[in-house]
Amino acid sequence: MKKILLLTGVFAFSISFAQDKLLTIQDAVLKGRTSLAPKRLQALNFIPQSNGFSYIEKDTIIIGNNISGKTSKLVSLHELNSALKKTSKDTLDKLSFITWKGVLQFYFSNKKGELIYDLEKKTILETDKKTEPVTLEAYQKEPVTGAYSYCKDNNLFVVRDGKETQVTTDGSYEIVYTGKNVHQNEFGIDGKNFWSPKGNFLAFYRMDQSTVTDYPIIDWTTRPAKNVNIKYPMAGNKSHHVTLGIYDVKTNKTIYVKTEGDPEQYLTNIAWSPDEKHIYIAVLSRTQNDMKLNEYDATTGNFVRTLFEEHDDKYTEPLHPMLFVKNNPSQFIWQSRRDGYTHFYLYNINGKLIKQLTKGNWEVKSENGFDEKGERLFFHANDQSPVNQDFYSVNIKNGEVKRITSGNGFHICILDEKGNFVIDNFSNSTTPREYNIINTANKKTVNIYKAENPIKDYKLGSWNLFTIKNNEGTDLYCRLFKPVNFDSTKKYPVLVYLYNGPHSQMVTNTWMAGGELWYQYMAEKGFMVFTLDGRGTSYRGKAFEQATHRQLGTKEMEDQLKGVEYLKSLPYVDGSRIGVHGWSFGGFMTTTLMTRSPGTFKVGAAGGPVIDWTYYEIMYTERYMDSPQDNKEGYEKNNLLNYVDKLKGKLLMIHGAQDPVVVWQHSVMYQKKAVDKGIQLDYYLYPGHEHNVLGKDRAHLMEKITNYFIDNL
Repeated sequence: MKKILLLTGVFAFSISFAQDKLLTIQDAVLKGRTSLAPKRLQALNFIPQSNGFSYIEKDTIIIGNNISGKTSKLVSLHELNSALKKTSKDTLDKLSFITWKGVLQFYFSNKKGELIYDLEKKTILETDKKTEPVTLEAYQKEPVTGAYSYCKDNNLFVVRDGKETQVTTDGSYEIVYTGKNVHQNEFGIDGKNFWSPKGNFLAFYRMDQSTVTDYPIIDWTTRPAKNVNIKYPMAGNKSHHVTLGIYDVKTNKTIYVKTEGDPEQYLTNIAWSPDEKHIYIAVLSRTQNDMKLNEYDATTGNFVRTLFEEHDDKYTEPLHPMLFVKNNPSQFIWQSRRDGYTHFYLYNINGKLIKQLTKGNWEVKSENGFDEKGERLFFHANDQSPVNQDFYSVNIKNGEVKRITSGNGFHICILDEKGNFVIDNFSNSTTPREYNIINTANKKTVNIYKAENPIKDYKLGSWNLFTIKNNEGTDLYCRLFKPVNFDSTKKYPVLVYLYNGPHSQMVTNTWMAGGELWYQYMAEKGFMVFTLDGRGTSYRGKAFEQATHRQLGTKEMEDQLKGVEYLKSLPYVDGSRIGVHGWSFGGFMTTTLMTRSPGTFKVGAAGGPVIDWTYYEIMYTERYMDSPQDNKEGYEKNNLLNYVDKLKGKLLMIHGAQDPVVVWQHSVMYQKKAVDKGIQLDYYLYPGHEHNVLGKDRAHLMEKITNYFIDNL
């Protein structure tokens, strides 16, 4: 595939607007993802069995033609409520989501559950299979039979044809069936169960966490405060034991898959064979170096065979289950980084590799379905640039890859059921958002919507996207916001906003280069805001990500300091007034930079920071650091308690009092060490909040951080 030139040298492009309105902190924080974000078409999707699409605009369902792009009104909220009243159903305050059932009916929900609206009869129908609101814990509907599963009191329930069956009875604090906490939501596990293709079986996780130490979370809302324990497996300690059950809906019987081996191994990427006779599990060692793709008999749970194995000296991280080729159950596709980048590999059902389908120094980011015949697989990838995303197809037989989307930027696409059309949600640094319908055969494109610039009336700073080189000569992607009314003859303070942890990418060729509206608020206050994605972040290939292995914090710090070096080279940057802020891994990096490179930054604000990796959870930490027993030097070198007395400048540390992810103990230990060493540290706590401060309180948080930098930088 031919690359496009996104960046030339350091400077790529910049954009600026100069109007009169100024952002408030409430605007910047609370409206940045709503009324001041580029407008989205709500519930936009294809209408099955047709050449049309639909979306919701001002409580009216709009339909359009895939070929012409022309739209018309279909049903209003008023009409829908009139039909609800006629059948004595609860009316809706707002129409927010629909799902099509053919071309003449669609599903929607009121407070009591799911209903059907018939366009031809203009009336409300009961759903063909009784359903419940999706507010049920771990609710998951089975699309073929209409059955659904949910969890209550840590037990699993299945409802089919209106009959409820309790599948498990031993659920408790220590025996969990919800699936939501299995392996701490790592390895692509989203907390749901796994219905078989025809709806006859339900596979589910059983997690025995009795071996995991309790961890106290204090509820401060009661009098007196009370302790609420959670299970939190810390690196190097005992982990939970997970098994996979299979429930037969017809016989009401349950068997457990015989996954022998280390009880602390990880069972991931569950997949069913199309005929429902077998189930497949990616069995990953606790060390996360070795993975076996195993096949099991779905009726007995017996092991059948290992299709293939993968090994990595650092770690292997299977994130996607095997994907059977449409209309060809004898072949499946597997995603792997075995050649250094995430790509598709075609296998036969016996586990023999047929061929590698995609290759190159770029990453497949997601698979998005087949065409009607099963000849082409569609996917998102970043072949054009690491900060771009496009939509492609690959021919299963000959491996030919075709780019479907065009335009320099970021494309998020939805494929129709036959693979004939794509809805393309496109943006780039200078384009807020636009929606296009693309014919996948001839790439003919029609535009159906262009969003206005939502902040055109505000006085804004300029921004640009560019690269610099790190010490190894590798490109690092950066973003810089300049102050409102920027004057190149003046000297400005800089706020470095960062994350730089695994599974992240902050700098993208999307609206405002992926920046937040709060950066514009800081630009109003006279700050430059700089962000860099260093080694360890995503979509740059395995070597770039794994460079930080066993030394979380060290290589990332090197790259961030290279960014500071670049900033200090700019004539309009005041090198004595550079601050740094981040949350979670970004909080860890903020504290790292303030203490392991003392004096570089005058001010820091670290939110929810990891301080000592031995206190973080097993799955994440042991993947990137190995165990504390095997990597004592790495844990010690990157333990921030060892650098407290090196702190120079002002550091504000913030934590949510109910944080179950980076537990409060991290920053409390840091506070204690600061007191022991006679180091002054500013500290703020948010009771009632978990790993981040959300809702209306977020404006309070960001105002505090803003004022801290204004007062000290």
